[in-house]
Amino acid sequence: MAPQAHRPQAFNFSFFLFGHYAYAGTFATYAALFFAARGMRVAEIGVLLSLIQVMRIFGPNVWGWVADHTSARARVLRLTAGAALLCFGAMFFSQTFIQFFAAMVIVNLFTSAQAPLSEALMLSDMRGDLGKYGRIRLWGSIGFIVAVVAGGYVLDWFGTESLLWYCGALLLLVLGASLRIRELPHEHHAQAAPPLWCVLRKPEVAAFFLSTALMVGAHMALYAFYSLYLARAGYGKPVIGAMWALGVVAEVVFFYFQGRVFGRFSARRVMLWAFAIAVLRFVVTGALPQVFLVLVVAQLMHAATFAAHHSAAVMTMQRWFTGALAARGQALYISLSYGVGGTLGGLGMTWVWERFGPQQMYYGAALMALAGAGVAQYAMHARHERSAA
Repeated sequence: MAPQAHRPQAFNFSFFLFGHYAYAGTFATYAALFFAARGMRVAEIGVLLSLIQVMRIFGPNVWGWVADHTSARARVLRLTAGAALLCFGAMFFSQTFIQFFAAMVIVNLFTSAQAPLSEALMLSDMRGDLGKYGRIRLWGSIGFIVAVVAGGYVLDWFGTESLLWYCGALLLLVLGASLRIRELPHEHHAQAAPPLWCVLRKPEVAAFFLSTALMVGAHMALYAFYSLYLARAGYGKPVIGAMWALGVVAEVVFFYFQGRVFGRFSARRVMLWAFAIAVLRFVVTGALPQVFLVLVVAQLMHAATFAAHHSAAVMTMQRWFTGALAARGQALYISLSYGVGGTLGGLGMTWVWERFGPQQMYYGAALMALAGAGVAQYAMHARHERSAA
């Protein structure tokens, strides 16, 4: 692709990721307040929010398969954006738990596929350049920060019911951004892509996905419970919001400079360091909740435990899922790591909190990260042995 054609396409991906993560972050942050205002009980709210993770098991694989088999990934991305906006209208008319359950299933069937589809397109367009990838991906994090902060003011001014109109507007932005993304030229490969199962059955691939699921599962101690944990420790809402923003700012900085990081260090080394830092992060978060400076440093570690790990994982997958398997590779990453890993991790962290206490939950997260490091090391070693054979 000529350099002149690349810049507007890079902008298009940045625009899309900004809108997608703006919607995803806003809805995940404030949906519990909206459901409570509509009369849902705490247990019902927990089930409804869990569907965001559960549908990540199914949605990305369905639409990833369609995208790879039709070789029309941009068209499928636009389809999911339009369908998500249309189906979101069901939220306005839902009143009962069953109605909200059905609406959450159908909306997340489409929205859960958008990140892997856009990343598969983006990686093809970037030709694996991790520096360019990071500087585009950071706009998703910026969208998250801007929309969540603005959403707090919108809900304060207009009430929790305004969440639907706000999120609907963000989904309209996502649809508009998807219409700008052009289909990439069809790639011709000398050899046909191997069946997906032939790739998945390799020990190093299975171990890799297990390691990423363990990392995401460990992070559910943060994603699901960090706000409540800080509130129980005596911190106010402004501090809690600032801590979330600090973590996202840290990942933005890493995404911007990651080209230099991966220029000096291999994906394997970056991934293993990310696991090691995750173990430290969860231990100090659990051990020293009253020491504010320690919590600040722990949040800055999000640059490693999320951003560095995510990019190293994407870089690793490019070796196995290329060409006609690219979209399904990204879909499997979302499904197995965030869908399966996030769902089971959330359930496990809930059990540990209720049975042993919140601080012990973070120690459990540290153990999951440590196990993930061991599995990742095995995956890298098995891949090295296979390539050397």
